[in-house]
Amino acid sequence: MRVGVVDVGSNTIRLLVTERRGGVLVPVEEKKSYVGLGAEILRHGAIGASKLAEAVAVAREQAAVARATGSELLEVVVAAPGRQAANADELVHELARATRAPVHSLSADDEAALAYAGAVARSDVDTATIAVVDVGGGSTEIAVGAPPSPPAWLRSVDIGALRLTAARLDEDPPTEDELAAAARAAHEAFAGILPPRPHAALAVGGSARAIAKLVGRRLGERELEAALELLSAKRAAKVARLHGIDVERARVLPAGALILAEVVRRLGVPLRLGRGGIREGVALSLLAEARAA
Repeated sequence: MRVGVVDVGSNTIRLLVTERRGGVLVPVEEKKSYVGLGAEILRHGAIGASKLAEAVAVAREQAAVARATGSELLEVVVAAPGRQAANADELVHELARATRAPVHSLSADDEAALAYAGAVARSDVDTATIAVVDVGGGSTEIAVGAPPSPPAWLRSVDIGALRLTAARLDEDPPTEDELAAAARAAHEAFAGILPPRPHAALAVGGSARAIAKLVGRRLGERELEAALELLSAKRAAKVARLHGIDVERARVLPAGALILAEVVRRLGVPLRLGRGGIREGVALSLLAEARAA
């Protein structure tokens, strides 16, 4: 059985069509569009009519691709915009009308649990406990657990790469003073967050994937410091061109690296780039529901 997931996030709207083969999730089709709902929410508190129409059009197109690719089940999930926009209910309603699919606005705990499930399912890490860190545009989720059990510890912080960039990083590239202020803001946002120490940790989400293109799949303190040095020396457009990254993503990468570095210090172990995430977690849930029906 093939299933489709449309993931509406702060920066992007993404499609995953996947199926299980031999007990392993195999992607069949993937799409990504930058829409920037998070920036719209930061500016206005709500999603304006033109940005809402853009998001709905992208989701409609991705839903059509999912069905054309053979998805028997399709679900739309809304991440941070569903919690942070004043008109989140309108967003959900319009997405449901356009895609003709169930739309679920995810709680922070939902996001953390789904990212954990999706990352663990596509990981070959064999340890007693594992952490999964998902740095999005509008929030950051951390989940820690002992596979194959669900995560035993979940936390979400209302700071993501886009929100931190908008709050503290005006220049391109960011100045030394801006980076110091952003690092302090990240530290303050995670004050009181004390996760249990895992044996290994995975990073998922667009920021982690893009930073890995700069410094490799291991994202420890040293690698993240190297990423920040590179990102503070070149404009976002040049970083994007040199490393095959979307320029919109490159612009928020310094903030993403700062958030990841803060999480690494709290976990006490380096991060490794994960291959799954929220969309895979939703897909696993859809497949489990189909088997149980």
